[in-house]
Amino acid sequence: MRSKVVTMEEALSKFKDGQTIMFGDWHGEFSAEEIITGMLEKGVKDIHAIAVSGGMPDQGVGRLIHAHRVKSLATTHIAYNPSARDQMFAGELDIEFVPQGTFAERIRCGGYGLGGCLTPTGLGTDVAVGKQVLNINGKDYLLELPMHADIALIKAWKADTAGNIAFRLMSRATNSYMAYAADTVIVEVEELVEVGELGPDDVDVVAPLIDMVYVRQGEKKPFCPMWQRARAKAEGGKK
Repeated sequence: MRSKVVTMEEALSKFKDGQTIMFGDWHGEFSAEEIITGMLEKGVKDIHAIAVSGGMPDQGVGRLIHAHRVKSLATTHIAYNPSARDQMFAGELDIEFVPQGTFAERIRCGGYGLGGCLTPTGLGTDVAVGKQVLNINGKDYLLELPMHADIALIKAWKADTAGNIAFRLMSRATNSYMAYAADTVIVEVEELVEVGELGPDDVDVVAPLIDMVYVRQGEKKPFCPMWQRARAKAEGGKK
């Protein structure tokens, strides 16, 4: 079976200016940090990003936003990234805010080849501006169109050489469904195992959906850095 394990250089060869890229992190908590570092060093710019949040200035897609490499962002909020807020108000970053459930469903539609989804969420708000409203059985719904990307950059705990991947606890977050909705899926993993070492119940995304597996070279990332920082702060206050 062909190995999908690649070098950093091979992974970075897929990234070009102006692409639409999904980032499967959660405020940068579950992000492919080494590949994002590579993107910064390569100078990739004018990115049309799709991410559940604007990340943080020092984590995940937030690093690319902070470096002014992102042209537009479809997201659910930007609360943890002042750089995104400042660029939005300065007219430097075009942001589309999407309700979180709608965000997930639009990506699912993009991955499953559907024409869109109908939802009452956002009716009568700025979310509805410019969108088609359909009345079905006397109730209005917004037609929300699918999201699809050139690349989905996701992070997993383990992968086998064929490309089957496994997440750890909450880290599946948006990583799982973004793997269905891009032309090329690149995954950064903490651990690599041989085919057969991941059992059927361990696999969260199957190999045919994954194009490249990059094995993280640095220290393993904490499971949830933001949670760990909050816990350390709380424990420090008790002393």
